[in-house]
This record gives sequence, structure tokens and C-alpha cells, in this order.
Amino acid sequence: MITGIIMTEYGFLYTALAGSTIVALVGAMIGYFLVLRNQTFAGHALSHIGFAGATGAVLVGLSPFWGLIAFSGIAGVLMGALGEKLAGRDIAIGMILSLSLGLGLLFLHFYTAFATQLTALLFGNVLGIDPAMLMPLALIATFTLAALALLSRPLIFASLQPELAEARGVSLRGISMLFLGLSGLAIALCAQIVGMLLVFTLLIGPAAAAQRLTIRIVPGLVLSVIFALAMCWGGIGLAVLTDWPTSFCITALSALIYGFSLFKN
Repeated sequence: MITGIIMTEYGFLYTALAGSTIVALVGAMIGYFLVLRNQTFAGHALSHIGFAGATGAVLVGLSPFWGLIAFSGIAGVLMGALGEKLAGRDIAIGMILSLSLGLGLLFLHFYTAFATQLTALLFGNVLGIDPAMLMPLALIATFTLAALALLSRPLIFASLQPELAEARGVSLRGISMLFLGLSGLAIALCAQIVGMLLVFTLLIGPAAAAQRLTIRIVPGLVLSVIFALAMCWGGIGLAVLTDWPTSFCITALSALIYGFSLFKN
């Protein structure tokens, strides 16, 4: 009976911990390679493209989550197809980012009833995750991690030695398309925890700190996952204790972890 009471009163907390664990694993893994490949700004742009997808989906009567998944994933593949044309083009990526936000605002103009959910969409609400969302999150996360594992060897080769990889027959454009497509899925998952505007925190923060502490890939991936889990679990704990926004707590821990990594000799 006591267990039933606890589950009834704190079930939202178990759901938040489960959802954040799933997302942290994917975000840490994908984020590590985004940092390694110097594509962090492209990842940030994908989150804003997802915003247009989420608001557009609501406009046609679909779930914002599936609109976010579709737009982020497709946009990632298209950005990857641009290959070197997009590399280092901050202005082009910035224009894509701005246009996506503008489209999102246009869709909201036509469907003002969705405006009340805008704060959760932009800044996240991990404590409000619907338990029914855990299964889709887990399935998409499993697919993303499995695909990343299959792609990992050519991805590492193309990231560290692109000229040699291309000479050996590795398709740099194909690798980029697949990876940024997976990045779009990971970004859509991370947005469920910290929102679209703060995706950078969960996706890049742990990976950037890990790569400052070690240049070895496997230990770096492990550290990135540990940092991401610490941020999510710690952020939820702080939010429950202080009643502060969970996304702020996660963001603060991300900044703290990265700040400590700067003191490495």
C-alpha cells in the first residue's frame, strides 16, 4: 500500500528520471561527435528548424513531437547533403535558423490556441512528461544509438582524417547526411527535456567538457554520458528541492561542469 501511495504521489518524478536518462544517453553520444566535427552551430540550427516543424504539426492537427522529429531529421539530412558548402558557413546557418523561427511564429499566428504550450516547447518541462511518451522516446533513442554504432567507424575516420578517408573511398557527404539526420533525431529528443532554446546545453555541454578532459574517444564518450546523466538527474533533484525551473537547473549544472573542465592543465 505504501509503495502504491509513493508511486501515485511521485510517479511524475520516476517518469522524469526515466525520460531524462533516455535522452541523456542519446544527447551525450551524438553531441560528442558534433563537437568533434565542429558542427555545434549546425546542431543549434536544427533545434530551431524543429520548432517550425512542431508548430506546423499542431497547425494541421498532429502532435508537435512528431512534427519536431520529422523536421529535425529531414533538415539534418539536407544539411548534410550540402557537405563542404555548409562547413563554416555561419551566415548561411544563421539565416536558416532565423527563417525557421519566423515560420514557427507564423504557424503560431494561425493557431493561437497552441501559444499556451509555447513555453514548454521552447524551454522544456521534464517534470511534465507524459508516461505514454516514454515508449516512443525509448524506441527512437534505440534506433538512433544503433545507427550511430553502425556508423561509428567511418564517422570517426571521416571526422579525424577527412582527406585520407575520402581517398580510401569513404563518402564524406554520405557520412555527413546520415550523421546530421541522426543528430536531428537526438535534438528532437533533447528538446523534450530542456526545450528547443536550451538544447545546446544538454547536447554540447557534456561533450565539450569531456573532450577537454581526454582526447581518447571511448573514455570521452563515457565521460560525456556520465556528465549528461549527472546534469539531468542533478537538475531534477535541484528543481524538486528548490521549486526552480528544471531546465535552468540542468543548464546551471552544465555550465558548472564545463567550467570545472577549463581548469584542466
